[in-house]
Amino acid sequence: MKKILIAITIFSSLIACKGGDEAEISSSIIGNPNTASGEPVDKDLLPFFDFVEEVVNFGTITQGEVVSTAFKFKNAGKSDLIISSAQGSCGCTVPEWPKEPIKPGEEGIIKVSFNSSGKQGMQNKTITLVANTVPNTKVIALKGDVLVPKGKENEPLNE
Repeated sequence: MKKILIAITIFSSLIACKGGDEAEISSSIIGNPNTASGEPVDKDLLPFFDFVEEVVNFGTITQGEVVSTAFKFKNAGKSDLIISSAQGSCGCTVPEWPKEPIKPGEEGIIKVSFNSSGKQGMQNKTITLVANTVPNTKVIALKGDVLVPKGKENEPLNE
């Protein structure tokens, strides 16, 4: 009986500790240079994204087409810019980013492809970059209109 009571207590504790979002550590705390040493960091010394365009409009395409674009940026800060990840808002939006540090004053490119299969209408897809900047995330976007070919209007979507 004692073993069952101990097992129930442990199981209940594990479930209670799972919690919601408040139990997770925010990525902004992990990636923010201000929290690493406890000392405030001079933001003027940090890297900084300076994009030519933060939103690219691919215009009107036909469902099933794949479009690709490049988001050009410059490290306008005073230290190396390191992009640790880039994530599209859905599986249809795939980013490629430089894995090596971008030195101050140097330029870089984020390549993005969007597969419109199963999509229709206005699209607004985002790419979230995680980097050693403050704030540590930067969102860029790809938008446009996907037209369904004639005769395929009533087919089910693959969303």
